[in-house]
Amino acid sequence: MEIALFQPDIAGNVGTTLRTAACFGVPAHIIEPCGFPFSDGALRRAGMDYATRANVTRHADWPAFQSWSAAADRRLVLFTTAGATPLPVFAFAAGDILLLGAESSGVPPHVHAAAAERVAIPMQPGFRSLNVAVAAGIALAEALRQTKGFPS
Repeated sequence: MEIALFQPDIAGNVGTTLRTAACFGVPAHIIEPCGFPFSDGALRRAGMDYATRANVTRHADWPAFQSWSAAADRRLVLFTTAGATPLPVFAFAAGDILLLGAESSGVPPHVHAAAAERVAIPMQPGFRSLNVAVAAGIALAEALRQTKGFPS
């Protein structure tokens, strides 16, 4: 299981997501450009005190990430408010890459179309979306639960 963040806007959310990934031993990917200066110092200021323990790969842009994920032959699972499959009924596979969009704009149509699967986290009516770091944690926990991938 891996997590990927598409052009994240908020350093604190990246720090929280990378901390979650580090705690569960899951590689993380940052698809740039970011909406903030991405550096170790920025992540430490955002509370990412686990920066040295996170397995993070930076991708210069979407084509670079897409090239890597195609070569790795991994299924791309996009979490989106426009998802077709509700999270409680989606079946994860151990090699999935969980992709989350930018806080302000999600992902553009070409990224949405590139995903093999689209999943929505059900919420009460009238709410637009969850915080991206919270959504990443929910998505990762369910994916690890289903695939028995939690650390022992």
